[in-house]
Amino acid sequence: MAPRVLIADKLSPAAVRIFEERGVTADVKTGLKKDELLAIIDQYDGLAVRSATKADKDVIAAAKNLKVIGRAGIGVDNVDVPAATGAGIVVMNTPFGNSITTAEHAIAMIFALARQLPAADLSTQAGKWEKNRFMGVELYAKTLGLIGCGNIGGIVAERANGLKMKVIAYDPFLSPERAVELGVEKVELDDLLARADIISLHTPLTDKTRNVLSREALAKTKKGVFIVNCARGGLVDEQALREGLDSGHIGGAGFDVFITEPATENPLFGAPNFVATPHLGASTLEAQENVALQVAEQMSDFLLTGAVSNALNSPSISADEAPKIRPFVALAEKLGAIAGQMVDEDLKSIEIAYVGEVSKLNTKPLTAAALAGVLRPMLAEINMVSAPTIARDRGVAVTESRQELSPVYDSLMRITVAAGSTRRTFAGTVIAGKPRVVEMDGIDVDAPISPLMLFVGNTDRPGFVGALGTLLGANGINIATFDLGRMAAGGQSIALMGVDQVVDDKVLGEMLALTNVTEVRLLSF
Repeated sequence: MAPRVLIADKLSPAAVRIFEERGVTADVKTGLKKDELLAIIDQYDGLAVRSATKADKDVIAAAKNLKVIGRAGIGVDNVDVPAATGAGIVVMNTPFGNSITTAEHAIAMIFALARQLPAADLSTQAGKWEKNRFMGVELYAKTLGLIGCGNIGGIVAERANGLKMKVIAYDPFLSPERAVELGVEKVELDDLLARADIISLHTPLTDKTRNVLSREALAKTKKGVFIVNCARGGLVDEQALREGLDSGHIGGAGFDVFITEPATENPLFGAPNFVATPHLGASTLEAQENVALQVAEQMSDFLLTGAVSNALNSPSISADEAPKIRPFVALAEKLGAIAGQMVDEDLKSIEIAYVGEVSKLNTKPLTAAALAGVLRPMLAEINMVSAPTIARDRGVAVTESRQELSPVYDSLMRITVAAGSTRRTFAGTVIAGKPRVVEMDGIDVDAPISPLMLFVGNTDRPGFVGALGTLLGANGINIATFDLGRMAAGGQSIALMGVDQVVDDKVLGEMLALTNVTEVRLLSF
């Protein structure tokens, strides 16, 4: 029986043709209400969506036969990826199909603000001919500040350089070498806020980027600055931006994305020199054709052959390799995630060493998984397929080494990250099919990896364990696992704990204030 795919959002007809040519039955049913989707989703092996259909936990729970969700586009905000993973459903996206289109939309927004095109158009068509009312500004020699300079941000930088603008960029993952290649000056956020005539955002929405343009950040900008957001809603404090537009401190803003979508009402609507579009960043014929073709091909390949491409929650591994490689893929991604959450400065390089039996395997998916883990804290929508390309585009040096003889473990994997002036090392192995951490910054430890973990660096002194346990207990934090390691008696030591509850910033601060504690991190996987 041929696999069945539900196309729940409007896609290019090219997608239907691809499915049919490959032998997959594709039903196009757009605009379904949630109860309608819930009633039929169990009939399908695949679900193809854009951004309108919400594949939430209820939909996934009802999708008893669903094997793959394909997102025609980059962001998967409308897909509950953890729920899909728990149900064994592969989630795929098409990470590069609409990059040029989105970048061009940001440039269009900049022009619209600089020359007040929407307001001038309305006035002129109303017969007013207010030639003296609309005094624009040239983009020539203006400073464009990019928050995020990855794939899309880099394209915007290239276009802006063509307009003879000065381009500066804030991006912790942008290397000095890549910045030179793009013709941009790498700066810190406060420097960008103080210097930019126009600020354009090109970063995913993560815990670290949410409200990156907060009320405080907006107050640091130049008077008359233009703000453009064609990336993700939630990167800018919308209420604070409205107040800045009303006061005149913000000269104009162009938004394609909003915190709540569809945005039928918003604090920014009606503000002076505010331009809005309904999430059109990827809305060109070329982009829709590209992502439609990609998602149809990827989903067909998976349903017919088991091949996995551009998966956010599943490694790209052939059927023959799977039994041996999958445990080490899990180890690589989790070690990488530890490393990514343990560094705060600009990432310069990632070194991955394979020791023992693992060095004889195909390490390409392992390295990709490790890179995805390292980069994900800043780039939420990254996956194993896109991680190597994104690391290369951002100038992060990646090296691998292999050593067949392992003195202690049958297999060992070690990740060393250089960030700013620091180098940190994390090593792990697989025992009984499960990943374990066995070394952190040169200190031996032996700990399972839990969904939530606490890392505490401290000086080895009596009373530390008791004080830490008392503090966590007083705040209702249950310790699931507890492992200690130290350099030497009285020297640097670490505690690595699995915990059952999220530890908030207040409790983390109290932990850091404990005597002899030097570092505290909450790690999540």
